[in-house]
Amino acid sequence: MSDVATKPAANALYDSDFYAWTQQQARLLRERRWDDLDLENLVDEVESVGRSDKRQIESRLEVLMAHLLKWKLQPGGRGNSWRTTISEQRRRLSRLVEESPSLREFQEQEVFNSYRAARLKAADETGIAFGLFSEECPFTAEQVLDLEFFPEDRSIE
Repeated sequence: MSDVATKPAANALYDSDFYAWTQQQARLLRERRWDDLDLENLVDEVESVGRSDKRQIESRLEVLMAHLLKWKLQPGGRGNSWRTTISEQRRRLSRLVEESPSLREFQEQEVFNSYRAARLKAADETGIAFGLFSEECPFTAEQVLDLEFFPEDRSIE
């Protein structure tokens, strides 16, 4: 049974209590009450989930590669904190791609797209001049994502 007042109520709920709105939409989906769904907001939210996963990959790769650069260039700073950050970012990236395998190709491309931001981050955190970092990523996508890989070379290029 569809009610004309349901859609404005759903829109109001979306704006006032997002969690309650999600639960309402899930219930309506389970009950197959297609006409009562807040389709406009539902479509936006489904699309945003994919965008969120992509942003998470970008962010995690920036942090990961900045730490790999720091690991490579500042051997005196190597410690459990950096190792833990590197390992944690890799595990979380792996989990994201396990849950959404279609993001694997995006992740591999993003290794190179995120490198400039990682260089900036590493330069800020190390005090090493940005221009001294290689313009090309010194790591392959496989190395960046390899749970066992830690660069030992101290050279910048």
